[in-house]
Amino acid sequence: MSQEKKPIILLIEADQSLRRLISLGLQQRGLYVIEASSLASIPAFDIQQLTLLVLDIDSNTGTNWSLLERVQSHPHFAPLPVVALAWDNRPSDHPSDKIIAVAPTHITYLPKPFDARILFKAISRQLAAQAAKEAAIEARAEAALLATYKSHTAPSIWPVITAAGLLLIVIGLLLQMVIAMVGFLVVIAALLLWTLGAKPETEKISTVLLHPGVNT
Repeated sequence: MSQEKKPIILLIEADQSLRRLISLGLQQRGLYVIEASSLASIPAFDIQQLTLLVLDIDSNTGTNWSLLERVQSHPHFAPLPVVALAWDNRPSDHPSDKIIAVAPTHITYLPKPFDARILFKAISRQLAAQAAKEAAIEARAEAALLATYKSHTAPSIWPVITAAGLLLIVIGLLLQMVIAMVGFLVVIAALLLWTLGAKPETEKISTVLLHPGVNT
């Protein structure tokens, strides 16, 4: 699309250097990144414009797996795809496991240390899936709107009447042009015949004036 809006990524990573490296890598791929060290330190912006979340899960910095729960319970964050980065393994009895289990395409889990290429591929897949989902929703909305319009709009004869009126106007203009052309030709013919008929009389008068004694 022309003037396509950049995807907006919210990156919550406690490690400043790692956060900066991830942010630079995403920006080089044409993404807009909003950085934060925790959920509480997110800068002011329009949350509804977000496209995807990248979360740091690190018990040593206070951002444990409860962060994912808080994100999933947030009305604006919950529908967004998530890439979760974690040093520690997920506890098998943690409620967040249920969230990941029921929405495998919604949340991607990457253990630290991770390959940056794998992270960027995971983000690209999530963005592609999100774009396809939004396109499908938009297509269904347009189809529903079109169906509603068709069901509430009765066929109209006014376009046919309008077309017939325009046709009559064109025919009338053509007839006027034909009549004007015929009249013009009649005038030309009359002037030509008039000129040719008057020429012998003029020659006759000239002969009488030049030779008075000649009988005509």
